[in-house]
Parts: sequence; C-alpha cells; structure tokens
Amino acid sequence: MITKLIKKGITASKNSIQRETSFDYREQFWSFVGAFFGIGLLAFFQSYLLPQSENVLLIASFGASSVLLYGAIQSPFSQPRNLIFGHLISAIMGVTVYKVLPDIIWLTAPLSVALAIVFMQITKTIHPPGGATALIAVIGTEKIKALGYMYVISPVLIGSIVLFMVALIFNNMASHRKYPTDRRFMNVIRRLFLKKKI
Repeated sequence: MITKLIKKGITASKNSIQRETSFDYREQFWSFVGAFFGIGLLAFFQSYLLPQSENVLLIASFGASSVLLYGAIQSPFSQPRNLIFGHLISAIMGVTVYKVLPDIIWLTAPLSVALAIVFMQITKTIHPPGGATALIAVIGTEKIKALGYMYVISPVLIGSIVLFMVALIFNNMASHRKYPTDRRFMNVIRRLFLKKKI
C-alpha cells in the first residue's frame, strides 16, 4: 500500500514537472496576445482618451495581473472574483492607510500591504498583485495620491474590468483554453450574452 502511494506520488510529480517544463507554443501565443491587448488597451485609453490632468490608468500591479490572467489562467488567483475584488479591497486598504497616516512611509507601506492580504484572505479573493495595488496607493506619484478614493474606481476598478474582458475574449478563443474555470460564472456570462447554458 505504501509502495503504491509512493509510485502514485512520483508519477504525479513527473506529470507536473513535464507540464511545467514543456513548451506549448499555442499557449505562449495566446498568453502573448492576451497580455499585449489587455495592457495595450489600458495604455491606449491612458494615452489618447484621458485628459492629461487625469492621465492615470496604467499601474504596475496590472502587469503582474496580466501574468496570471493570460499566462496562468487556471490558477485560483486568476479567476474574476480574485482579480476584481482582490484589487478593489487592496486599493481601499491602501488609500485608507494613506489618508489616516499620510507621511509615515515606514508604517504605511507595510500596513497597507498587510491589511490588503488579511482582507483578501477573509473575503477569499486573494490576488497577489493586489499587494502592489495597496502599496501604489501609499508610495505612488502625487497624482495617484491626489486621487484619494477615486483611485479605487479609476484606475483600479476600470483597469481590472478591462483586463478581465480581454481575458474573457482571448482566453476562450482557442479550444484548449477555458477561462474562467468556474462553471457557474460561465453560465451567468452565457445567459447574459449568448442566452444559453454550458
């Protein structure tokens, strides 16, 4: 019995290593296309559609979100609930900490990230780039800090939704990729847009 369990564990490990180290050019292609269009769309909006005074839509944490959304689409951290609410909760924590303790960077930086993590854990919406979203609210440019709670709406909510919509399109264009992994969520999307269930 123990020998069977060990063999099963070794086989599972080999399969996992093979999946992680093999090259799937189709996967890399779709990861590239999704990330290019997701971040590209945000950059386009920021460059051409927003007035210079409000020119904040791209934040660094969206780059990290793109790695998950387009490169690791099956990860629990990549799912819509985690993406959107993880960023929102983190942004709220970051802005709140900055407003309460504005010029104490040695305290606000770690406190904003720590609170973001705890609240994402409580709400089961862990999205690792959310830590950066919280930190940006505290250490970002004066333009970011001046947004206050508007930072939660734009760039965070709007940017998250744009990345999510691009992920829905590009992650489902190839037959071997399905996003999101939650069937209940996909049923809602299909009812809204296609009027049929999976």
